[in-house]
Amino acid sequence: MAKEFSRSQRVAEQIRRELAELIRLEVKDPRVGFITLTDVEITPDYAHAKVFFTSMRGEEGLDEILVGLRRASGFLRRELGKRVRIHTLPELHFQYDSSVERGSRMSQLIDEVVREDDARHKDDAES
Repeated sequence: MAKEFSRSQRVAEQIRRELAELIRLEVKDPRVGFITLTDVEITPDYAHAKVFFTSMRGEEGLDEILVGLRRASGFLRRELGKRVRIHTLPELHFQYDSSVERGSRMSQLIDEVVREDDARHKDDAES
């Protein structure tokens, strides 16, 4: 059975795709390089959009990235208006998404526990 998406979810996904392409190809600010847009949450009236991003550098240089994104937000919003046809173009609010880092850290912890458990079972089998 196909999963249905609301119009706001489709618009948010289109905004995410278009912004990702604009940032990658059009934004020349070096502070904004090496980021990935993970999600966009849009208000029901389309007035505001929270744009979540991660960086390859993690939280290092996060303040500079946010300054660069905020500085480029007018340009991004204008270009977005040319690509996405909606009545109200949302104001963009950029927010760092730490969930990827937390997930990676959790995965490392699980791997450590599994290795320790395997070593413990191996020691028990040898005794």
